[in-house]
Amino acid sequence: MIYEIADLKIKFNNKFAYTDKFCEKYAIDTDGFDVVAEVNEEDVELERRAFPGYSEGYIENICLYRSLCNKLPLFDRFLLHSSVITFDGEAYAFAGESGAGKSTHTGLWLKYVGGAEILNGDKPIIAYSGGVFTAYGTPWNGKENRGRKGKAPLKALCFIEKAKVNEIVKISSGEAAMRVFKQLLLPAEEKAAARTLELVDRLICEVPSFVLKCDMSEEAVRTAFSALTGKIYEENRK
Repeated sequence: MIYEIADLKIKFNNKFAYTDKFCEKYAIDTDGFDVVAEVNEEDVELERRAFPGYSEGYIENICLYRSLCNKLPLFDRFLLHSSVITFDGEAYAFAGESGAGKSTHTGLWLKYVGGAEILNGDKPIIAYSGGVFTAYGTPWNGKENRGRKGKAPLKALCFIEKAKVNEIVKISSGEAAMRVFKQLLLPAEEKAAARTLELVDRLICEVPSFVLKCDMSEEAVRTAFSALTGKIYEENRK
């Protein structure tokens, strides 16, 4: 079976049916493919230790996505750990340290902002083509499984930090770089790693980055919405 993910035709060399079911919404009817993702026993054993008690199909699926992501930079794409919202045809990626609340914050956008949708809750693919960065949904949506098949031009990056007072500031490309690198899967292969760094350097120069210090309230959404979208919150509130 061939799957279309991030506008690439992907072939998974999987042993177990788990991945076929997991990616079924992305299946396409074709014989040609751009990328082959496969796993070796060493990778699988490492995941078994990390996820004891999980099925062999689940473990293989994790390894297959990592295999794919290690090859993506050669196609001007990379994995960015983040939760991506779409609104008015544009994408906004929210990232942060584990426990920072990106999933909770993006969930508040769904509650309060009319037309906001989750494109991917945890592991979107970011692509660069024609001078534009685009965020893609993938089957790997995180533990809450929030996401859909689709894509949208990436308008902003927003790094979330917990705070009692809501405020958002635009940050320099240097600070953005330090924060982005914590959210990347950097391939071990030299050429793919070098291309990842090139893409990220371009990303932080061309896509504005912000730090949002926030609680988990509607006021946090109001603060982020106006700064990121350039639109008036009250006019777009549900």
